[in-house]
Amino acid sequence: DPQGRFSIDPQFGIIRSKKQLDHETQSVVVLTVQSQLGNSPVYSSTQVNISVIDINDNPPVFLTKSDKVTISHTQPPGTAVYIAHAEDKDSGLNGAIKYSIASKQPNTFSIDPSLGVVNLTRTVFADKQQEYTLHIAAEDCGSPPLTSSLMLDSLAAKIVILDINDNSPSFTSSPLSYVMEDVEVGFLVHRIIAKDPDEGRNGQVTYHILSGNENKAFVLDKITGLLSTARLLDREIQERYSLAVMALDDGSPALSATQVLTIIVLDVNDETPIFLKQLYETAVHENQHPGEFVIKVEAVDRDAGLNSLLRYEILPGAGYEKFKMNSDSGELVTTASLDRETQEVFSIKGNCEISMSACKMGSEDGSTAQLYLAVLDENDHNPLFAKTQYQISVREDLEEGSAILDLFASDKDDGLNGEVTYSLVDDTFGAFAIDSVTGSIVTTKALDRETKSQYTFRAVASDCSTHLPRSTTVMTVLIQDVNDNVPKFEQSYYKASVWEGQSPKTDIIQVFATDLDSGLNGETEYSILSGNEDARFLIDSARGILATNTVLDHENTSSYREMASSHCLVLLASDRGTPSLNSTATVLITVLDVNDNPPVFSSPEHHIHVKESIPVGSHITEVSANDCDAGTNAKITYAMISGNDRGHFRLDEKTGSVDLMKTLDYEDTMKFTLIVQAT
Repeated sequence: DPQGRFSIDPQFGIIRSKKQLDHETQSVVVLTVQSQLGNSPVYSSTQVNISVIDINDNPPVFLTKSDKVTISHTQPPGTAVYIAHAEDKDSGLNGAIKYSIASKQPNTFSIDPSLGVVNLTRTVFADKQQEYTLHIAAEDCGSPPLTSSLMLDSLAAKIVILDINDNSPSFTSSPLSYVMEDVEVGFLVHRIIAKDPDEGRNGQVTYHILSGNENKAFVLDKITGLLSTARLLDREIQERYSLAVMALDDGSPALSATQVLTIIVLDVNDETPIFLKQLYETAVHENQHPGEFVIKVEAVDRDAGLNSLLRYEILPGAGYEKFKMNSDSGELVTTASLDRETQEVFSIKGNCEISMSACKMGSEDGSTAQLYLAVLDENDHNPLFAKTQYQISVREDLEEGSAILDLFASDKDDGLNGEVTYSLVDDTFGAFAIDSVTGSIVTTKALDRETKSQYTFRAVASDCSTHLPRSTTVMTVLIQDVNDNVPKFEQSYYKASVWEGQSPKTDIIQVFATDLDSGLNGETEYSILSGNEDARFLIDSARGILATNTVLDHENTSSYREMASSHCLVLLASDRGTPSLNSTATVLITVLDVNDNPPVFSSPEHHIHVKESIPVGSHITEVSANDCDAGTNAKITYAMISGNDRGHFRLDEKTGSVDLMKTLDYEDTMKFTLIVQAT
């Protein structure tokens, strides 16, 4: 009892209510009661169920205060026209509801007291319009009973005596109509008429378009049946309309009739001819005879009949005189032979533009189209070189595979007919080749001017033709010198001689060095590289003549000798190329002796002591003289010119040896003075 609606006497256990109870809020209350003896901790409990008995304290209540229904006068008796519903919060008989009609009415309606269903008890007369207001009461079955009432404000049956709609409308107007396509918007096309013999609203007919007017081309006045254009018509878009039209009366239920109205749109010459293509493309071979078929063009006119008859023509323009068009068929033929290469009217690609027009018969209205005519090439031109001969110079040190010249031959023809192939027809000694496609001439081996300084050969340009002549040009290739050869002496070792005592600038020898190069690369200069430290010699740098630069002395050449009286020079031959190349040769110069030196004794006097007893034949002494000259000039002969009158001594003329020839006698001669001459 959380709400505190009950109390209990703690001594006698009497339960009393403290607050008013409501059966509708809670019909059963369950209380738990606990009993305890004194202060004993032991207790017991029990459950008390209290039923709240209902009293009739709630009247029936309708969910809505008012309601409205409409019935047709054709409804038969017993038809349920309304259901009243009320609720009562009480229970049992107190909540059971009975329904009744409280207002006075001419027994037209009855109500089911238990269900609240209002039924029609008789047919509602249609001779006049009536409205019925029923007051329905709801009463419970309690004691005393409680009631509630409901006012049905709009429960009225408006019944009018009308004609029975038993005739459908029927069309009397024609199902076919014609209209020109150029009429303005709002133009009256047709009047639809349908008749209905019924009277009143049952005979009032309205008109409606059911289908066929999807593009909203027409508008129909539903009252008058007048059909007018709602937009501009175009026969070329739609030349026939089939409208499903309905005539509907205003009866209940309404009756109707349908008709298919065919509207034919008549042609007006309002369309311009249009070519099937705005751009025509075709091709014709050049050099063909006049009358060659080119193309057939076609234009269409969406008009009908005479309005669609066309004529074709070529408009003036560049090259139009070379063509003729059939005005009726649109066939285009040539009037002259075409030349793709020479006609200015044709572009490089061989296209010709011709303007054509299509006009209506008897009218200047027309349209134009463009024709691009490609003149197809015939192989009627041979390739041509720009020049009949070429002369070029290349360095001899050019790498193998280097391009030296790109030949070009032009062929006015097109496509394969204009593709040029290049070749060489003469022997190039394996030095050159030509690219058959590009015309590039390349070297195929290393060049050597010293071996061959000039090549002359022919290059040929040809196309795919087998009957046209080929084009030929003469190639002259000059090989430019490169300093790649060393000057070479005729000999690597020379021998020469010169008499001593000759005056300076005396020629000794002329050496030669050859250089296979040309120009400055082949010009040789001579110089002394080594062995001429005392500048005793000089050489003509241009001619290679080696000469004395001072007076030479055969006897004074010890520091330059290879042998006793020779000079060894290293000569240098250099060219004037950049960089310069050179080589060397050795010259051995012998200074020839002149007898310009007398013999000279090693000692002017010789003192010899011998015993008188020395035997005959004994070697006494030897004299020696030296001659700075050479060869026979240095051969010495000895002779005694005095002091040996008695012949005691003998002198070997070659060796200078002195021998005893006679016995000596000290007492006879103590001293001999011999004068010896060296010659």
